[in-house]
Amino acid sequence: MDAGQSLARLKEGNARYAGGKRKEYDLPARRAELAAGQHPFVTILSCSDSRVVPEFIFDAQAGEIFVVRTAGNVAGAIDLGSLEYGCEHLHTPLLVVMGHSGCGAVKATCECKGRGGEGNIKSIVEAVAPAAGKKSFSPAESVACNVECSIENIRQKSHIVSHLEKEGRLKIMGALYSLETGRVEFI
Repeated sequence: MDAGQSLARLKEGNARYAGGKRKEYDLPARRAELAAGQHPFVTILSCSDSRVVPEFIFDAQAGEIFVVRTAGNVAGAIDLGSLEYGCEHLHTPLLVVMGHSGCGAVKATCECKGRGGEGNIKSIVEAVAPAAGKKSFSPAESVACNVECSIENIRQKSHIVSHLEKEGRLKIMGALYSLETGRVEFI
């Protein structure tokens, strides 16, 4: 499968999900298939918000999407390593960074103007702050900018992902999920 086919599959799955017409899956049979290995068609960096579940949003079954989830869909070293594993070792032709409406990490960063957070939460605020600052700390406008900044961060900090993209073996895209409609807009 190439990146175009992967994207088409995501769009078809999201249309089913948003329309309330998800497929039925034989979970025990799928579990037995997956015992032999995984072959996902896409790697997705998504927010860890419990309302944002890529497998549901794209009507996919277990083993089809390699998902890395972090608050604010930002990637530190371990997350980057996970993305590299999906793209390089599992050979996914598409990497999607997906933000969403009502993102708490973006909202919190905007409310404190990028200067706050307790404990390790502060590292999330610091990672989201550059994007939020570009949009005058407006939560609604900062979500898409945060996706774009996350993509740029991945390109800068992951030689593996950057190399795959330059070789044409990987396409990187942004996406915005609407909590209200269930629809995904690719950017």
